[in-house]
Amino acid sequence: MTRIYNTQPPGNVLVSAEDVAKTFPSADGGSLDVLDGVNLSIREGEVVALLGRSGSGKSTLLRILAGLIPPSSGDVRYGGVPIEEAAPAVAMVFQSFALMPWLSVVENVELGLRASGVPRRERRRRALEAIDQIGLDGFEAAYPRELSGGMAQRVGFARAFVQRPDLLLMDEPFSALDALTGENLRSELMSVWQERELAGQSICIVTHSIEEAVQLADRVLILGGTPGAIQAEIPIHIPRPRDKRSPTFEAAVDSLYALLTGKSATGPQSSMPSPLTHPLPAATSGGLAGLVEIVVAHGGQTDLPDLADELSFDIDDLLPLVDAGSMLGLLTIDGAQVFITDGGYAWHWAGIQESKSRFAELAVTRAPLVRTVVRALENSDTGTLRADFFRDLLRRGFNERDAERQLSLAIDWGRYGELFDFDADTDELVLSEVSAGLAGLLDSDGEGPAGDPGAL
Repeated sequence: MTRIYNTQPPGNVLVSAEDVAKTFPSADGGSLDVLDGVNLSIREGEVVALLGRSGSGKSTLLRILAGLIPPSSGDVRYGGVPIEEAAPAVAMVFQSFALMPWLSVVENVELGLRASGVPRRERRRRALEAIDQIGLDGFEAAYPRELSGGMAQRVGFARAFVQRPDLLLMDEPFSALDALTGENLRSELMSVWQERELAGQSICIVTHSIEEAVQLADRVLILGGTPGAIQAEIPIHIPRPRDKRSPTFEAAVDSLYALLTGKSATGPQSSMPSPLTHPLPAATSGGLAGLVEIVVAHGGQTDLPDLADELSFDIDDLLPLVDAGSMLGLLTIDGAQVFITDGGYAWHWAGIQESKSRFAELAVTRAPLVRTVVRALENSDTGTLRADFFRDLLRRGFNERDAERQLSLAIDWGRYGELFDFDADTDELVLSEVSAGLAGLLDSDGEGPAGDPGAL
């Protein structure tokens, strides 16, 4: 694990994880390793962010810390005592609001207190106090269907606060909200936390947003790898409230971005990447073309935090597009700077048919899943294969949703490059004539992976 520089967090250790691993059964009867060798501690009075890309095991780790699911191996301790069930002094805020639609706001806030056996009068008093604290007074009798997304999430916060937990766990609580609502709610959350009415409370938040992590956290733990492990720990020494426009804030964002996009510190990458080790970034061919066009318009290079601010997006929203451009050799990355390559310029300025041809060559040589699909189709007698063939192979390394997402991305890339098509009526992938001209690339030992379906 890389430690950027050392700092001593405040207070005693509330919760700790030692060599935690988590494995789930996979669809084919095997197992899927999600976490391995995770070590961390959260102390009294600090905010810790778990930052990582989708699939890195952030939400799984948060649930293990809450005692909602057990680790497959390793120890999780609360106050030095092993956790064997849901920790009573821990509250959780979910991404999906998780409100009971048949209960009013005040009844939803009381829910945890009712389960804990708190007398009716006391739980009503505490619920009304929490509702006022989070700015929802006047909506006590309203039902979830009457609330906006921001108001519904405020109910989720009030339901957590009313339990007066020592540790508040939050699983991407702002991701379902629009940008302005999320920004306001983040600021209000930190105001409530800093007032210390919830004395000694610590916060651990799961996020995929770099800016959100820098805005909220005293320490950022970066999860990455397959299976997920903590790859870096970065203290954030910026006084609150934090100004996103300050040089120190921007420097922290740049540092985290460089760590998230840099090569793994655990050793050299495999010389033969497979669709499971190098999945397709969540970027369509059209979205990638849009990013390349924007970078070209900026003179061939741009600072990603500045670009994200210019486009009114979080910087992490651009990461899949940047990753796709890097995978195909259209872009190069240096820290938080992105540059157009010669190949990127050639693709951008090409005509429609030439750009498709160039994209096809790049996808076959550089995108493992696209290459695998093309080779599998070429090895079939009819040039067609059922999509379930690829779904079953992808499920060896992905859950159901992510396997389907990977296949959809491959189809988008393959269609754009006219490498193959997808017939939704028969649920079949169909090889195109263009692929026949790329046989030499598939058989070469160049930059592209082997592409054997068995490599999955």
